[in-house]
Amino acid sequence: MEDQQPDPDDVTTEHDQDGTQRVAGGGARRVRNRRPQRSPSATPRGKRQRRASGSGTTALLEHEGDDYSPATTTETGADDVPSADTSDEQGTARSRFNRWQIALVAVATAVFVGSLTFAGAGLHAYLADRAEASTRTEVVRTAVAAVTTLWTYTPETIDTLADRARQYLSGDFGAQYRKFLAAAAAPNKQAQVTDSTEVVGAGVESLNGSDAVAIVFTNTTATSPLTKNVPSLKYVGYRLTMTQESSRWLVTGMSTVSFTDLTPQL
Repeated sequence: MEDQQPDPDDVTTEHDQDGTQRVAGGGARRVRNRRPQRSPSATPRGKRQRRASGSGTTALLEHEGDDYSPATTTETGADDVPSADTSDEQGTARSRFNRWQIALVAVATAVFVGSLTFAGAGLHAYLADRAEASTRTEVVRTAVAAVTTLWTYTPETIDTLADRARQYLSGDFGAQYRKFLAAAAAPNKQAQVTDSTEVVGAGVESLNGSDAVAIVFTNTTATSPLTKNVPSLKYVGYRLTMTQESSRWLVTGMSTVSFTDLTPQL
C-alpha cells in the first residue's frame, strides 16, 4: 500500500509514545503533557476535598467556640417573638387576675363591714328593746305589788299596814298615805273590816328614763259584820306615777281613773 502524503494545510499533530508531538507537514517538536484545567466550580476531590472539608470544619468549630450559628440565631430569633408575646400575655392575664382578686377582696370587705354594721345596729336595737321590756316588766311588777299591799288588810294587820307599804312609796305620797291610814285605821278596826284587792290588769302608760306611769285595774272586795258580811264589790282603776331610785321603782303619786261600785243593795 502506498504511503499517503500529508496535506500541507493539515496542522494536526500526532503524539509519539515518548511524548514527542509531531506536526503534520513535516516538523516535529516535543510538547510537554499538560493536565486539563478544572473549572472553578468543579467539586474538589481527593486531598483538596479533605483540606476543604477540614477548613470548613475548623471554621465551623471557631464559630461554635464564639457561640455563633446563623441557623441557630435565626431560629432563636424566630422563637423569641412568640416567647415574648406569650410572656406579655401571661403578664397581662396575671395582672387582670390580680385586679379581680383586689376587687373581690374589696367587695367582700365592704359586704363584711356592712353586715357587721347592720348586725351591730340590729343587736343594739334588740338589746335596747330587751332592756326596755325588762324595765317595763319591773315597773308593772312594782305597781301591782304596791296597789295590792296598800288596799289589802284585816282588823289584825291594819296597824302594821303603813310599815308594809313604806317599801313601795316615796316622797310626799308616802307621807299622804300614812296620814290617810292613821285616820282610817281605828274605824275600820272597830267595824272589823276586811279589805282584799285583786289586780285584774296592769300596764305601762309611758316610760321616759327613770320616770314611768303605770295603769292598774283592780277588783276590791270588803266585808264587815255590820253589813252582815255582804261583800262590797268595787271595780277601781289607778294611775301611778313612779320614779326609779337606786335601781328600785317607787310610787310617787296615785290617782283614780275609773270607779265602779258593784255592791248589792239590801
